[in-house]
Amino acid sequence: MFTGIIEALGTVTELTYAGTNVTFSIESPISQELKIDQSVSHNGVCLTVIAVGDGYHQVTAIDETLKKSNLGRLQAGSTVNLERCMQANGRFDGHIVQGHVDQTAVCTRVQDENGSWLFDFEYDASLGNVTVEKGSICINGISLTVFNSGVHTFRVAIIPYTYEHTTFHALAEGDTVNLEFDIVGKYVKRLLGQA
Repeated sequence: MFTGIIEALGTVTELTYAGTNVTFSIESPISQELKIDQSVSHNGVCLTVIAVGDGYHQVTAIDETLKKSNLGRLQAGSTVNLERCMQANGRFDGHIVQGHVDQTAVCTRVQDENGSWLFDFEYDASLGNVTVEKGSICINGISLTVFNSGVHTFRVAIIPYTYEHTTFHALAEGDTVNLEFDIVGKYVKRLLGQA
C-alpha cells in the first residue's frame, strides 16, 4: 500500500523486451536502498523490484500493465515518480493508494496561476470510474484533491513543491497520465449497485 507522496524521481535508462513483457532499468536516488522483491510505485503502478545495482534498479511490466497504464509510452530518458510502500509505523500523509491503475486520462489544459498550476484532465467515463468534489485521486502515483469534478473531467491544483519534485513540471496538454480512483469511493459505488 502507498500514500501517493512521491519520494523521488527516477530516470529510465534502458528497456529490455522479452515477449510482451518490458523490463525497465531506472536510475534514482533511492534505487540502492531497494531490495529484490520489494514493491515500488512507478507513476502509480506497483511493480516488483527484480534487480538492484549501483544507483539503479529494474522492474518488469507485463502486457496488461503496459496497456492499462502510461508505462507502455516510456522510453530511455523518461522520468517517473517513485514511492516505496508505506511503513506500518509511518505517517499517512496522502490517501490509501494500492498501486493498481484503473485507467488513463489525458491532460486537456495547463494553466499557470502565478505561483501554482491548474491541470484539467479528461477520462473515459464508460469504464465506470467517478470522481467527487474534494475527493482524492491518484495521478501518476501522486495523491491529489479533485475539484471541478464532472462526468468525465476534473481539475487539480499543484503547489510549487509538487510541481518541482514530481513529473508535473514536464506534463503538457495532450499527455497521458495514470489514474487510480479512490478505493473508498469504489467500494461505496459497488455497494450501491452502480458497478
